[in-house]
Amino acid sequence: MPDELDRLFERLVQALAEESRLAVPFPAAEVYERLVPYRSNRSRIKVATHQDYEMTVLRLFAGERGYLRLEPDDVREAMQREVAEPNPDTAYFRNFPDARAMVNGRSAERVLLGEGAYAPPLTVESGDGDDDSVDYTSENPIPPVVIPLAARRDVPAGNQCAYCGGMLPTNRKVNFCPHCGQPPSGDLKCPACGSEVDVGWTYCLSCGRATGFE
Repeated sequence: MPDELDRLFERLVQALAEESRLAVPFPAAEVYERLVPYRSNRSRIKVATHQDYEMTVLRLFAGERGYLRLEPDDVREAMQREVAEPNPDTAYFRNFPDARAMVNGRSAERVLLGEGAYAPPLTVESGDGDDDSVDYTSENPIPPVVIPLAARRDVPAGNQCAYCGGMLPTNRKVNFCPHCGQPPSGDLKCPACGSEVDVGWTYCLSCGRATGFE
């Protein structure tokens, strides 16, 4: 049965999906300030008090069930230590308003597809296995998880951005998505030097110029 942590993550994924922001890192403070605030989500998450809500957010930021990855690492580790305390400060996360959060794309995909939405991701173990159950969106070369077009009956195939899911114009040539700035197909290139860049990179690794693909 899903608990308050599952429901908080579900609400977060839905809020990010509405803004086409599942594939990029975001300020962690947005979770409790704007995306899933207590006042308007208390009944949906099913928490009795504001302290219960804060404890759930703290668990999410600590990385419980692998739903979210917080950066920098020392902040995430501090959250994990606080959660393990006998009497944790449930508002501890408010001490780190500049932390960045990254959604586990595989878990988000399960939420959006409604198939085992609350099953925690498998543990990634070192070795030669091809475990792809954890895929955090970030500024590293890990492409974001995209919801298959076949699962979106309301969107015609070929008329949706593969990165953010936004609708693409059909009456003109589309070189870049008007919602997220990514190309609908092919490799992503730096507009300044032409070097390959990865999804989510704000600056080119080769020339240091702004890519414009935020």
